[in-house]
Amino acid sequence: MQRSIINLSVPKQTELEISLIAKEENKTKSEILRDAFRVYQLRRKWARIRTIGEETARRMGIESYDDVEKIAG
Repeated sequence: MQRSIINLSVPKQTELEISLIAKEENKTKSEILRDAFRVYQLRRKWARIRTIGEETARRMGIESYDDVEKIAG
C-alpha cells in the first residue's frame, strides 16, 4: 500500500496523550491517528445515513414505529 506523510500540528498536551495511548496499546502514534480517522469517517457516514432517514421519514409522514409498521405491513 502506498503511504503519504502528513505533518500535523497539535497542542503539546494532545501529543502527550497520543503518545501515552500509543504506548499503552503498543501501537505507533500513526496507528492511533489512523484509528481516530477511521472512527471520524464512520461517524460521518452514520450522520449522513441518519439525515437521509430523517428526511425520508418526514417526506413519508412517519412519526413513530407504529407508522413504520403500517407502511411495512
